[in-house]
Amino acid sequence: MDKHIVVPALLFLCVTYAFKLLIDARLRYLLLRAESAETVAALLAGEQRLRQAETLRGGLSMLGLAAGLALVAAFDWAPLSAATFAVLLGGVGLAQVASHWLLRRAT
Repeated sequence: MDKHIVVPALLFLCVTYAFKLLIDARLRYLLLRAESAETVAALLAGEQRLRQAETLRGGLSMLGLAAGLALVAAFDWAPLSAATFAVLLGGVGLAQVASHWLLRRAT
């Protein structure tokens, strides 16, 4: 890949992510400064649930990707064919659907 394309794109992503972190930190500071203990407890419980959901989603996505790679290796497909990408994307997509279904059942 041409570094004249990659470097600005990555710089944009880094600046956007840093901006998001600053906004999240500011909102968390304002909420934690609130006098209500229930607000702080609800905020911490919500963040814990989000962390658990992200972990589940990431783990299932890795499992879906691994299953897709195993399927590609089992059928001995060319590394850069459309079928290879379809299987990998399908595995990750199925994992995302499974994580959504599991999270909906948990609540």
